[in-house]
Amino acid sequence: MAMNKDYEPISARSGKGLGIRPLIFLALIAFIGGGIATGWAMSRFNLLGSETEATTTSTSEAEAQVSEPVRQLDQRIQADGTVQPTPPPAAANDNALANDPSLVGTGLSRRVAELEDRLSRINVQAQAASGNAARAEGLLIAFAARRALDTGSPLGYIEEQLKLRFGAAQPNAVATIIEAARKPVTMDALRTGLAEISPSSTGARPDESWWAAFRRETSELFVLRRQGSPSPAPEQRLERAATYLESERVAEALAEVQKLPNQEPVEDWVDLAKRYTTARQALDFIETAAILEPRELRTGEGERVEQPSPLAAEGETGQQSSR
Repeated sequence: MAMNKDYEPISARSGKGLGIRPLIFLALIAFIGGGIATGWAMSRFNLLGSETEATTTSTSEAEAQVSEPVRQLDQRIQADGTVQPTPPPAAANDNALANDPSLVGTGLSRRVAELEDRLSRINVQAQAASGNAARAEGLLIAFAARRALDTGSPLGYIEEQLKLRFGAAQPNAVATIIEAARKPVTMDALRTGLAEISPSSTGARPDESWWAAFRRETSELFVLRRQGSPSPAPEQRLERAATYLESERVAEALAEVQKLPNQEPVEDWVDLAKRYTTARQALDFIETAAILEPRELRTGEGERVEQPSPLAAEGETGQQSSR
């Protein structure tokens, strides 16, 4: 009996402890706390920030790529329904500059550089055109002077143009041409003067002694020369000189006449022929200067022609001067 008194069985009410409600409450608190901790950790360490930003950026770029052509097409549609053509790249760049103020400074500098380069090219082209025009005008003046000398006409206004354009480059040639125009010698005058020279008058000199005349006549009886060489007889020389004049080869005709034994009857003609050839050489000098003169050629206003001749490199070594 005593043993039964010492043992007291545990009742069912005391074995339930705290019950189910406290456990549910604790689990709910733990879940809420875990959610708060997870949110704090994600915001603290930006665990999903890069992926979200990349997704947002790619989405924005895709939308821009799709919407940009639509926007451009919408701008080109007129009120009447017509569509303007696609603007050129320059216009597109201007539109981009207008839409993006940050690019205005860069675009303006680029446009200024392009304009300066274009103006520089235009200036070089204008100088080249002006220089070539001045050379062409000078060549025409030289041709006009040659025509005046050939016809024996006065130079007129050509004289002042010669002084203005070629006075610094070829002063001696200009003076020779002006002097030749005041006492003109034409081709017709040379032909007529040569025809008036008698072959017999050129055979013997007036001061020739009888012994010299005898030796000359004897030497002309037998003449040895190479086959095909011209005859030294005065009659043959005058004929060859006349033939040269027919083709306006005055220098060759002058050389034949100067070889005649008696020069007294032909002195006047020789003087005319020398004046003719000297004037033509002066004309050649100013024509060459109009084409090749690199420094002293002038325009019709007296300004120096700075533009070099396109043929200067080829003819610089062969240019002659009468200075």
